[in-house]
Parts: sequence; structure tokens; C-alpha cells
Amino acid sequence: MRADLGWSYTLAGAMNTVNALGYLLGAMMMPRLMRVYGPSRLLWLGAVLASSFMGLSGFFTDAGALLLQRLLAGMASALVFIAGGLLAARLGTVHPQRSGLVIGLYYGGTGFGIVVSALLVPQVLVWADQQVHSWAWAWWVLAMVCMLATFLLLWPARLLQRLAPSVVTGANPTNLFRWRSFVFGLAGYGMFGVGYIGYMTFVIALLREQGAGDTAITVFYALLGLAVLVSSRIWAGLLDRYKGGQVLALLNALLGLATLLPTLSAHWAVILVSGLLFGAVFLSLVASTTALVRHNLPPSDWGNGISAFTIVFAFGQIVGPTVVGWIADGPGGLARGMVFSAIALGVGAGLAWRQRPLVSSEGPPRAVRPVPPAAPGSVP
Repeated sequence: MRADLGWSYTLAGAMNTVNALGYLLGAMMMPRLMRVYGPSRLLWLGAVLASSFMGLSGFFTDAGALLLQRLLAGMASALVFIAGGLLAARLGTVHPQRSGLVIGLYYGGTGFGIVVSALLVPQVLVWADQQVHSWAWAWWVLAMVCMLATFLLLWPARLLQRLAPSVVTGANPTNLFRWRSFVFGLAGYGMFGVGYIGYMTFVIALLREQGAGDTAITVFYALLGLAVLVSSRIWAGLLDRYKGGQVLALLNALLGLATLLPTLSAHWAVILVSGLLFGAVFLSLVASTTALVRHNLPPSDWGNGISAFTIVFAFGQIVGPTVVGWIADGPGGLARGMVFSAIALGVGAGLAWRQRPLVSSEGPPRAVRPVPPAAPGSVP
């Protein structure tokens, strides 16, 4: 799209910046929407809307129309991301010994989408090579695949609706989430949003600049997706064991290393290590914030906590692509933009390391202790 439509790196980055702005707006709306509609309904509705807006990408060439489409797609994606994360956290209460794995599997499922994209898009582009704006066909095919996946999502969304319905629709929901209690975790996650999105937006363009062909790029992206799929198994134990920002810090640091590697060497082995490490880390880092919320807040407040982390994440995504694109348009090109992303992730690691669990040596705070069952006939 960038080559066909004559975009600068700044405009290409702005497409993801506006997408992140929509994500932010959706995240800010979620606490109220969650109380009215519940997470299961929002999960499925968001998936339908996100798939539809993806298909719209193929119908426009005007930058303004595409920016609006990206804004709406971001809002819909926030519904999916937050509602699904909340349902995964609740499912973890049914299997407490595997809660980290359950949360990781939800976010790691994105790896299926990455692999499908890596295998489908090049073939569609070859097939549509003689068409005007051949990239439009890739958007339409991906939208159809996403819509199919959305219908497959309907059954588990309905099944998970039965979990803890009382904390979704309570007339006077409690709000024990305090931003200042999670300030270092939130700041570290915000810097993750700044840093990781630069890599995801521009790494393919960087590989093309370094001479990588279509087959190499397909292999790179597919392996990145496969690494996402196995990441839940790799980090599940740490997500269960650590209740502060330790996992968030570790994964930010590893992600910074993965982002820096392509700027140090164009050797194919180094590029593959970068993709595999990035895939094995970046969505487990998202899972680590859901685990942080789950460890330190009562179930009734998980939605508020996940929404708060998503909001700062969206702020980071708003900044990242445009800044990296602006840097890439200047001296040093994309490599210098990637270095900026790596620095942002390093700063995020330092901030997250300072996040302490909200528990004392005497055990969990009163807010997270289970409430004993009411006596028969009593009013809850």
C-alpha cells in the first residue's frame, strides 16, 4: 500500500497511530459497556465489527477515508481485546493451577492469525497481481477469514458467559482499582506500546530495504506467528509465580533485544532470531498485565484493571508508529527508528521492575480474599 499509494513512512505510521487512537477510545468506553452488555456479547460484537472494518480497507485509496476506517477498526478491536482478556482471566479461576497458561493461550491465539496472514497474503497478491491496487484483495480475503473465525467464536463466548455473571451486571459495582497503585506497571506497559508497534509496523519494510525477498519475508512472518503460538507454554509458570512487575520487566527487556537485532546485522540467522524472540515474547507481555491484575484485584474489578492497562497501551501505540516513521524519514532511515523502539522498551523494562505486588507479608489484601457463602435465606 505504501508503495502503490506513494505514502511516506510518516503517513504509513499515522495509519497505525489512528488505529491506536480508536483503540484508546474503545478502551475508555469499555467499563461502562461491560456493565451494560457483559464481556461475552462485547467480544462477539467487537469481532464482527473489526472484521467488517478490515474488509473496508480494500475499498478506499484516499488517505482520509483509510484513516477513518482504521479509527473504527481500533475501537472494535478494543472490545475484543479487553472482553476476551477478562473472560480468559475468569476461566483461569476454574483452573487456578493453570491460570497463567489459560491467559497465555488466549493472547497467544493471535499467532494463528499471524501464520494465516503470512501464508495467505503473498498468494493473494500473486493471484491479483494484474488487478488495480492488488493489495485490496488481501484485505478482503483476510476479512472473510476473520468473519469465519468470528462465527467459530460464538460458541465459547456463550459458554463463558456463565462464569461469574454477578460481577458483570451488578447495580453498584465496586471499583478498587487505583491507578497510583499500579503506576510503574502502567508506565512500563505504556512504553511497551510505544516500542513494540514500531517493530510490527516497519520490520517488513526494513527487511525489504536489506534485500529480503518475498519467500524470506513469508518465512520470517510465519515463524514469528508460530513463536506466538508456543509462547503461552514458555511463560505460563512465571505468570503464575510472580505477582508484581517482574515478568513485565523481563519481557520488555527481551523484546527490546529482539527489536535491536535487525539494526545490528542483516544476516538471515540474526533476522530469524529476532522474529522468533519477538513472537515468543510480545503477546505474553500483554498476558502478564492481565495476570498482574488478576493477582492483585478482586474478580469484580478485573474489567477496570484490564481497561486501565489497555488505555495506557493505546497511548503508547499512538506515539510509537508516527515517531518511528518520522525518524525513518530522516537520516539513518528505518534502522534508527528501530533503535528508538528498542530504547523505549528498555525504559519500559526499568519502570515495570519497580512495580510491587499489592500484597503484604501477611497475605493478600482484604479486597481479594474470598467472600464466605451466605447462609440459606439470607440477603447477599
